[in-house]
Amino acid sequence: MTDAEKIEAYLAKNNHWEQELTQLRSLLQQTEAVETVKWAIPSYTVGGKNVMGIGAFKNHFGLWFFNGSFLSDPKGVLGNAQEGKTRGMRQLNWNSVAEVDFDMVKAYAVEAIENQKQGKEIKPQRKTKALVVPIELQTAFDQDAGLKTAFDALTPGKQREYADHIGSAKQEKTRLSRLEKCRPMITAGAGLHDKYKNC
Repeated sequence: MTDAEKIEAYLAKNNHWEQELTQLRSLLQQTEAVETVKWAIPSYTVGGKNVMGIGAFKNHFGLWFFNGSFLSDPKGVLGNAQEGKTRGMRQLNWNSVAEVDFDMVKAYAVEAIENQKQGKEIKPQRKTKALVVPIELQTAFDQDAGLKTAFDALTPGKQREYADHIGSAKQEKTRLSRLEKCRPMITAGAGLHDKYKNC
């Protein structure tokens, strides 16, 4: 089944908004965005990157912009797709086709495409885990300043790998055994898994 056929099936399945979505689709097809299907929903991309999508819901239909936070929004009509959860996505929702300002939608779509072509996009935030140094490793630092200096010189990711590896052992003797095996690698400035990364 082609993307066009999948979209036709999506519109037929959501026949309570079929006419409205067909009009939105027609407008977006007039832009340079490429029509495709993502997550079983009509989507529009530029250079393989998601720019817009249209969808039917129980009580409304809508258009969303994946990096809509970059849109100038002169009419002040964009809403956050999920307040507190999404940083970049913005949406327009309507309850009838009479509410849709197609000239405005076209202008927003063109701006969204230009923003994507310029590379404007929100990068996902990486959640970094707090470093929890196990007591055995802390004791080793207190007794060996060189080990502490070498550990501090490691990247935060490598520090977490060692701390997690040593601290995750259930028994103290296993934690101490792991510490002794890791000590030369830490001193050498190597990561716990470096030997596998170079395979």
